[in-house]
Amino acid sequence: MEKIRTAIGLMSGTSMDGIDVALLRTDGRAFVERGPFLGVPYEPAFRDRLKLALEQAKSIAQREQRPGDLASVERELTLRHVIAVREFLATNALDASSIDVIGFHGQTVLHRPDEALTVQIGDGALLARETGIPVVYDLRANDMMHGGQGAPLVPVYHAALAANVPHATLPVCFVNIGGISNLTYIGAEGVIVGFDSGPGNTLIDQWVETHAGVPFDQGGMIASEGRIVGELADRYLNSPFFTAEKRRSLDRNDFPPPSGADAELVDGARTLAYVAAASIIKSAGHLPVTPTLYVISGGGRLNRVLMQDLKDIAHRKGAEVIKAEQAGFNGDSMEAEAWGYLAVRSLDRLPLTFPGTTGVRAPVSGGVVVKP
Repeated sequence: MEKIRTAIGLMSGTSMDGIDVALLRTDGRAFVERGPFLGVPYEPAFRDRLKLALEQAKSIAQREQRPGDLASVERELTLRHVIAVREFLATNALDASSIDVIGFHGQTVLHRPDEALTVQIGDGALLARETGIPVVYDLRANDMMHGGQGAPLVPVYHAALAANVPHATLPVCFVNIGGISNLTYIGAEGVIVGFDSGPGNTLIDQWVETHAGVPFDQGGMIASEGRIVGELADRYLNSPFFTAEKRRSLDRNDFPPPSGADAELVDGARTLAYVAAASIIKSAGHLPVTPTLYVISGGGRLNRVLMQDLKDIAHRKGAEVIKAEQAGFNGDSMEAEAWGYLAVRSLDRLPLTFPGTTGVRAPVSGGVVVKP
């Protein structure tokens, strides 16, 4: 019997809205027992520092470089993760000694897969020292060293969950709508295909923050009052990204937001919600077989306009769309859970990525392990 470990997964995604903390008991293979979850939001001032860090990171040519304020932001980000772990342990009456490993994603500040360059800030050694728990971090780099795109890494966890989706017949498609959306196809006989599918929340968030002064369109309220601007939608959906034979992972800057001249506030929000939904189905056209079921996680599932568009478009392709909760999962915690799962696989040197997910030449493991 394989060793079952208790892991904490930490995720700070491209939306930069906060830290997700999730507990998982797993052998890194088929056994998955999901535990509690905690979301710790960033205050606006720190989100602004992270956005500035993204600009400063554009000058990075080597992964170790930390130009401008980036080293200071990295330390502060790590200490916020320390506080989040301590709060999580206290809230759930857990002791650090009961946790075998932390899977630490950090914050992606630069992702250029065509240059084999990806940078996630976050000091794994500092996190291990401060929490007293072994940490696995920097999980993307080894994939890139072996010809992969460095993303997505979640598909192997989706594959472990697929057997537990009620009433589902394969193929099934898991979709995470974060800042960037990504999908995982689970087919018959263990076939796994995964890739970024296009802009998710990031365009909507940038649009409403610039033009309404709010960080995101809560529930799709702003979009619900607008109409789709066809010319603007087509500008995004006609991108070569969707027709390219090779699937590539995305940086949040690959799809720049519209200008104020392109639309009114509500019409822009409505159009970008449609783009986020249509991007998923358009990218799904590259899958081996059209899925019959899409299981949606991530913050985008809470935008009711986006979700209705997704359901309508998928329905025309003969597919059903459900939220992760309808399949018995937690749509907020799935990526953080995945990072705990990946950490356990890393400890056992099991593959994290595959030719069908990142384009890596052969299945590879990855991650840097540090002890307290």
